[in-house]
Amino acid sequence: MAVVYVVMLEYGFNKTEFGKGILGSCFINDLGTVIVLGLIFAPFDYKTIIFIVVSGIAFFIMPSITSFLTRAYGFKTAAIRTKWILFLLFGLGALALWAGSEAVLPAYIAGMVLAGTISKDNFFIRRIRTLTIGFLTPFYFLRAGALVSLPAVISAPAIFLVLFAGKVLSKILGLQPVIKQFRNNNKKETWYYTLLMSTGLTFGTISALYGLTHGIVTKEQYSYLVAVVIGGAVIPTVIANMAFLPKHLLKRPIAEEEEIPELEK
Repeated sequence: MAVVYVVMLEYGFNKTEFGKGILGSCFINDLGTVIVLGLIFAPFDYKTIIFIVVSGIAFFIMPSITSFLTRAYGFKTAAIRTKWILFLLFGLGALALWAGSEAVLPAYIAGMVLAGTISKDNFFIRRIRTLTIGFLTPFYFLRAGALVSLPAVISAPAIFLVLFAGKVLSKILGLQPVIKQFRNNNKKETWYYTLLMSTGLTFGTISALYGLTHGIVTKEQYSYLVAVVIGGAVIPTVIANMAFLPKHLLKRPIAEEEEIPELEK
C-alpha cells in the first residue's frame, strides 16, 4: 500500500476510476494481511486481551473525538488534531509492543477507522501525509535497513534471485489473468495494474523484522528477506512506470486545487 499510494498520488491516478481500483485492491489485500499478522504475532495471553479491549474502545471513540477536535481546534496554531493523531499512533503502538504484537497493526486499523472523518479536510490530509511519509516512515525503514547484512546478500546472490522470482512471479501469475478480465484486454492497463499489485514493502518488512527480533530467522535470513521485499517493491514499480504507464487515462487534467482554509492563507 505504501508504494502504490505514493505512485497513485504522484501521477494523479488517485482521481481516476483506474487508480481508485488499484488503491482499493491494495487496501483489501493489506487489511487481510493485518488480520493474519495480528493472529500470528499475538501470544494470546492476558496482555493480548487487554490490548484487544483497549484498542477496541479506542477505535470506537476515535471518530467522535476527532470530529470534536476538528470543530473546536481545526485551524488553530497549536495543531491539536495532529498531536491527537500522534498520541493515538504512539499510544496504540506502545500498547501493541507491550502485548507482544506489532505497532503498525493498530495504526493501520486506526487509519481505516478515521478515514471517513479525516477525508473531509483536504488540508489536514496534506499535513498528515507530510508527517507520516516525510517524518515517521523513514525512521522505520532506516531501522529495518540498518539490520541488513549486505555481505550476506552479496555472497549468495542465487538465494536472492530464487526468493525474488518466487515472490514476484507467483503474484504476477495469479493476478494477471484475473485483472485482464476487468481491463477490457487493454495491455498497458492490465500490466500496470498487475505490476503495482505485485509489489509489497511495509508488511513484508514488518514480518521479517518480527522474525529477527523474536529469533525465528537469523540475521542472514533476515537480510535476504528484506532485500527481496525491497526489490519486489522497487523493480515491478519501475518497470510498470517505464513500460506500461497508461497515459491515456491522464489526458484530461485531474488534479483539483485543494481548498486551503482562510486562516491558513
